[in-house]
Amino acid sequence: MSHTVEMNFDGLIGSTHNYAGLSQGNLASTNNTKLVSQPRQAAKEGLAKMMRLHQLGLKQGILTPQERPHIPTLRELGFCGTDQAIIEKVAKTAPNLLAMCYSASSMWAANAATVSPSSDSEDGRVHFTPANLKSMFHRSIEHSTTSKTLKAIFTNDKYFCHHNALSGGVHFGDEGAANHNRLCNEYGEQGVELFVYGKHDFGDSRGSTNFPARQSLEASRAIARKHGLRSGKVVMACQSAEVIDTGGFHNDVVSVSNKNVLFMHERAFADKSRLFKEVAAAYGEQPVHFIEAPEQLVSLDDAIKSYLFNSQLVNLPGTEGMTLILPRESQENKNVHGYLLDLITQDTPIKHLEFVDVRQSMRNGGGPACLRLRVVLNEEELAQVNPAFVFSEELFLTLNNWVDKHYRDSLSSADLADPNLLYESRGALDELTQIMGLGSFYEFQQV
Repeated sequence: MSHTVEMNFDGLIGSTHNYAGLSQGNLASTNNTKLVSQPRQAAKEGLAKMMRLHQLGLKQGILTPQERPHIPTLRELGFCGTDQAIIEKVAKTAPNLLAMCYSASSMWAANAATVSPSSDSEDGRVHFTPANLKSMFHRSIEHSTTSKTLKAIFTNDKYFCHHNALSGGVHFGDEGAANHNRLCNEYGEQGVELFVYGKHDFGDSRGSTNFPARQSLEASRAIARKHGLRSGKVVMACQSAEVIDTGGFHNDVVSVSNKNVLFMHERAFADKSRLFKEVAAAYGEQPVHFIEAPEQLVSLDDAIKSYLFNSQLVNLPGTEGMTLILPRESQENKNVHGYLLDLITQDTPIKHLEFVDVRQSMRNGGGPACLRLRVVLNEEELAQVNPAFVFSEELFLTLNNWVDKHYRDSLSSADLADPNLLYESRGALDELTQIMGLGSFYEFQQV
């Protein structure tokens, strides 16, 4: 069997990163509404995190930001005139809509798509389905560009299969890999794909919550079918309503997996015993490690505030045991940090901790795991990845200089009404397409 890796593709944070509080149920996002953001710092934090994982020996890639503000969306909604006139009209008459079309939320690449490796699919290809993100308007406008980006990175249809985002309205609401885990012995072997849903739209028996459940069972089942996954190797699990009400809007806020480990809060799932049985049955004879943080040591509230589980669980080359890549907030929370220090001394595969600073993302409700999309690739598939999107020290320096040149130090909600921000964003993206060899990729470049 050829060597297979799990590659992380992080979202490059866009120049319009701001705190508009658009995401209901994401407490960090809503609690920090109208704060002044720091786009330049945000992008540099994201790049530094990518660089750190690259230095640790992991395969790292990037996903480019989307065009923001998205003027075509505003034109579709009836605004007309020059681009500048549209910005001015929307700022006066529908400022919330303007904020939505300015959102840099595509930075959270865990919501970009659901990915199944070739070892799991019937046709032996890597499958991609962009998330439709129907539950939030500002995110629902992302999937067409996401699809275009993924096709630019994974171009060879002998190895890669690209599906359209799911249609079907809110009944098929899909939030991507943030609600998808995979368990396996080795990355290149057939694994068990765990889809986590928050609602069952056709006959929902789950109790109502204060916040919207975003991932539907119907969407998860549709993706499993489209990806050609074997029914005996797929598990569907319901996220607990309590988690959603506490601010766990996606499952990756309360659980994370790597190889044969599922690390989770004890209250993460609605029916934990059933989940364990179904995963064990699908997995086979090899052991699966279910590592639960107990409520008495780490409250659900602490887990969500610190984003303990919105971490990356990885195997570093030359290192025994697994490493958690965690946000600094997990180190600064006394209860969480104490639990982590004890965890790595226990008889589990998790043995190392690495803390990264992604505070600008965290203030909008996105930790290390939110920023990355995992793609399992064997040697042949890895060789087919567009090299322009593979992270390197040279690309790190180039993109840092690009950020310094184009990004503002700070951005307030009032700044979104400034037409200059539109032109600054386009100038940045225009140069980025040259760096990445994308040509006229964005809609504003094709006018």
